[in-house]
Amino acid sequence: MMKNTRSMMLLIAAVSGVTLTQAQAADGQQVYRAQDLQSFTGPDNLFTGSVNVDMLFPENEVAHYSAAYVTFQAGARTAWHSHPAGQHMIVTQGEALTGTRDGNVIHFHAGESVWCPPGIDHWHGATPDAAMTHLVVTASAEGKNVIWKEKVTDEQYLSGQ
Repeated sequence: MMKNTRSMMLLIAAVSGVTLTQAQAADGQQVYRAQDLQSFTGPDNLFTGSVNVDMLFPENEVAHYSAAYVTFQAGARTAWHSHPAGQHMIVTQGEALTGTRDGNVIHFHAGESVWCPPGIDHWHGATPDAAMTHLVVTASAEGKNVIWKEKVTDEQYLSGQ
């Protein structure tokens, strides 16, 4: 349980940009430098397979959303989860899968996007045969952007093939 709590806290800190260094331009715009942004490996308790997360920007006091590139190697996927304020997923490379509790699995490709409304339990990841990268833009409500649940079984994942 302690390992799960620690992994969750690290992921929340990274996604919320708690340790992000921000450079402020003269006109008030904020610049997020690549060298200041966090990249990390998706923790085993929240992902199946090899997953890398590269933060692009955190939410701030005005814009309550953050973004990251998430790369899934072949067969990799998230655990079941939901977003209190929804999430946009835009595939930038490869083919993505996303599934919901009703067993529906959507395939979407580079240049296509999926909107996942608030509160919908879902998972997303790569196909069994190829890697995939997507840009996720995740909104937050009351300071929370994700609610993690149990891992997706192989049967649930493969049902969309």
